[in-house]
Amino acid sequence: MQIITKANIDPETRIKDLHTDEVTALRNIISEEVKVEGALRTENTMNIKRLMDIGCYRGLRHRRGLPVRGQNTKNNARTRKGKKRVAVGKKKK
Repeated sequence: MQIITKANIDPETRIKDLHTDEVTALRNIISEEVKVEGALRTENTMNIKRLMDIGCYRGLRHRRGLPVRGQNTKNNARTRKGKKRVAVGKKKK
């Protein structure tokens, strides 16, 4: 909503009804004031790396590839933990 007001565009206007100059204004405001694409990805990666470097609990969970936000790991968390590893048993006699 803030971007629309800075571009002086009516909030009720549909995207298909925008003129090319309005689209250009929106694109310029987004590129100048909002982090997108590579810059945003870099910031997220650096935040996670910082957590891992200081050795906090969340950083340790990231390092071990476990859920970070307190989810149960006994039965679930297959997305973070990866495919099940079956322990190799002894041969029966």
